[in-house]
Amino acid sequence: MIGAGVFAVLAPAAQAAGSGLLVGLAVAAVVAYCNATSSARLAALYPVSGGTYVYGRERLGELWGYLAGWCFVVGKTASCAAMALTVGVYAWPEYAHAVAVAAVVAVTAVNYRGIQKSALVTRLIVAVVLAVLAAVVVAAVSSTPDDAGEHLSLGSDATVYGILQAAALMFFAFAGYARIATLGEEVRDPARTIAKAIPTALGIVLVVYVAVAVAALAVVGPAGLADATAPLVETVGVAGVPGLAPVVQVGAVVAAIGSLLAMVLGVSRTTLAMARDGHLPRWLAAVHPQHRVPHHAEVAIGVVVAVLAATVDVRSAIGFSSFGVLLYYAIANASAATLSRDEQRPARVVTTLGLVGCVVLAATLPIGSVVAGVVVVALGAAVYAVRRGLR
Repeated sequence: MIGAGVFAVLAPAAQAAGSGLLVGLAVAAVVAYCNATSSARLAALYPVSGGTYVYGRERLGELWGYLAGWCFVVGKTASCAAMALTVGVYAWPEYAHAVAVAAVVAVTAVNYRGIQKSALVTRLIVAVVLAVLAAVVVAAVSSTPDDAGEHLSLGSDATVYGILQAAALMFFAFAGYARIATLGEEVRDPARTIAKAIPTALGIVLVVYVAVAVAALAVVGPAGLADATAPLVETVGVAGVPGLAPVVQVGAVVAAIGSLLAMVLGVSRTTLAMARDGHLPRWLAAVHPQHRVPHHAEVAIGVVVAVLAATVDVRSAIGFSSFGVLLYYAIANASAATLSRDEQRPARVVTTLGLVGCVVLAATLPIGSVVAGVVVVALGAAVYAVRRGLR
C-alpha cells in the first residue's frame, strides 16, 4: 500500500479538491476502512486465492463474483502499467517507456521465483520508502512557512464534487489491502493472520499519508501542489532542501517497483482463481511444481502490462484503475452485508457506507475514466453472457 501512489497522487488530487485536499483524504480513508473491514471478515471465512472474486461468487452468485474478478484484473493491470511508467519517468524520463518495460520484466521474474522471495524484497522496499517519506516530512516541518495555516485552511475553491473526485483519485494510493486477501492460500493460519493484517496495514498507511499530505500542503499550498509534476520533490525544494530532491526521486522509483511487485502478485492470483472456474483460459491456472506459483498467469500478466507500459499514459491508467478497483470493493461490501452474526458480519453502517461510498467515488472520477470503465465492465458482462450461453 505504501508505494508510488503517495508520490504521485497529491498533484491530481489537489487539482480536483484545491484546499479541500485533506477532506478528500479523510473521505478516501473512511471508504477504505469500510472496504478493509468487509474484506478482512470475508478473507477469514474464505482463505483461498481470488479475493472478492471468490466472496462475490459465494455470497451473491457467479455473475457478481465474475464481475469483481474482471474489475480487479483489468483495473489492477492498468495500475501495474501506471507504476511501471512511474519508474521510467523518475529513473530516465527520456526513455520512460523502455525503462517501464524493463521494470515489468524484472518484477515478473522475481514473482516467478516464489512468494518467499517476493515478500523479502517487498519488506526492503517499504523500509527505504518509509525513510524517504520521513525525510520529506522532517524537511517540511523544519521550514514551515508563515502562511502554512492559510494553506491548511478550507477555502472557497473547495467543492463537494472536487473533494469526492480527489478522494476517488487518492483511493488509488490506499487500495493495496486486497492483495493480502488474494494470497489466502499462501498464508499460515489465514483466518487469524489476514483478519489482523488488513486493518493494521490500513491504520499504519493512513498515519503515513496524513503526515505526508499535511507536510506537503503546508509548505507548497494547494495551488502549488496542483501544478507540481513531482509533488514531493517540489515540497523539499520549497522547504529549502533541494539537495534532498534526488533522494526523493530514488524513493519514488523504489516505491513504484514495490507497488508493481505487489500488484502483479495480486492480479496473477485472481487470474488463477478465475481460470480454475473456467472464466479465463484454464491453462492460466497452472501452478509451477517447484516454486508453487501460478507461473502461466504471472507470465501472461507480465506480457500484457509490458505492452501497456510501452503505449499508455500514466494519468489515464490511474483514473481507469481507480474506477475498476472501486467497483471491486463495492461488490466486497455487498458480499459482507450477507454474512450472518455467527459469521461475524460487520456493522450494517460499515457495509452500507462502503458500498455507497465506492459507487459515488467511482462516478465522480474524470469523465474519460468513467466512460472507459463502463465500457470495459459492459464488455466483461457480455463475455460472461456469451460463455453462459455456450455451456
